[in-house]
Amino acid sequence: MKIALLYAALAAIATAVNIGSQDVFLHLYGGPFHVPASVAMGPAAGLFVKNVLDKRFIFHFQAGSASHDGRTFVLYAAMGVLTTLVFWCFEFGFHVLFEGSREMRYLGGALGLAIGYITKYKLDKRYVFKAIR
Repeated sequence: MKIALLYAALAAIATAVNIGSQDVFLHLYGGPFHVPASVAMGPAAGLFVKNVLDKRFIFHFQAGSASHDGRTFVLYAAMGVLTTLVFWCFEFGFHVLFEGSREMRYLGGALGLAIGYITKYKLDKRYVFKAIR
């Protein structure tokens, strides 16, 4: 139960980085494709934060070398592709369902991230931080 609470707290931090970076981007850029561009920006920012937090606090991972760390990051990011698709489906789905409401799009994004992070933990535990040690 302790690991679940810790993971949830770290996921909340990464979610805040993701949604926050989208909001900052939208305040800075209002041109063509501003919503899709902001939604792409969020996972990029969240990925790096989540990777650092997961390696240190969840999986207690220490790379044997820079190349080992790089391979682990590539696998970690690859596992995030599926979960990012879940996140995007929820965020864009809420955007369409609620007629462009920014708040509802962010709510959809937060729900999608929650589902994605649960799935990502299972994938990372099974494939990323067990396979490359």
